Amino acid sequence: MKIYSASQLSALTRLFSAAVFREMAKKGQSGLFRRLLGQTDLIEHAGPHATVGDTFDSAFEILQIAGHRDEYIYRAAVSQKVLMGTHSLRTASMLNEFRVGSSKADLVILNGTATVYEIKSERDSLARLANQVENYKRVFAKVSVITSEGHIEGVLETVPDDVGVMCLSKRYRITTVREAVDCPARICPVTVFESLRMAEGMAILKAMGVMVPEVPNTKRHAAMRDLFATLDPVALHVEMVRTLKRTRDLAPLGDLVDRLPKSLQAAALSVSVHRSDHSRLVDAIATPLQAAMTWS
Repeated sequence: MKIYSASQLSALTRLFSAAVFREMAKKGQSGLFRRLLGQTDLIEHAGPHATVGDTFDSAFEILQIAGHRDEYIYRAAVSQKVLMGTHSLRTASMLNEFRVGSSKADLVILNGTATVYEIKSERDSLARLANQVENYKRVFAKVSVITSEGHIEGVLETVPDDVGVMCLSKRYRITTVREAVDCPARICPVTVFESLRMAEGMAILKAMGVMVPEVPNTKRHAAMRDLFATLDPVALHVEMVRTLKRTRDLAPLGDLVDRLPKSLQAAALSVSVHRSDHSRLVDAIATPLQAAMTWS
């Protein structure tokens, strides 16, 4: 197996960054992609008819190998195997980098319930895990940690028994070591409110038959916070899932996801680009690699 230097692995990882993805969508090309490619040996191994998309797939294959895997590889695994494998973009939605208390949830999948997935790749430490899990329990009915084979023991020792533990194997398969317990009754309505957009909070109150008082904008946040504090956690969780599935719906991205190589589908679901830029992005990814080497 080829050994890659730290700088090569860093360049391969950065190919999947939001900056590259957004640049391609906005300009139809990416100078950053070309520069990063120059720091790898992907060009030497590419066939004469290789496209930019083929190159992303090649980079993804290298990063998939245990030891090289970063958060994006885990995000892609959950997107492909759980969101689009077990569910679909029509029936489920996904939240990325969702603020919860002092933590940011890596991935949340909403279907009949809300499950948060905390990613702990080979490159991550478990130092903050206990605190992150406690924060997530205040908003989501199910909490799972997805990690590498080497971290499983440490994760099981760190998190309580109601937290699910999943393993991304060396062969890029997800196995469930322990199922997450579905427990909406433990959520904290005030923490839920603090995690939502104001319009989402108002929609939830309205759906639950709670009137938002007519107060100046400067006092609205505090008034709504007080109202959320009185809500039943289980009923609130149901309405939160229903509202977020509507406000953060991914179904409109279905067409874009279908037109991209598998290695970029997780980026399409997590990096927001204007709908009017979708075709430009698809064309950029279909560009022959030789032509892409002139991008500036």
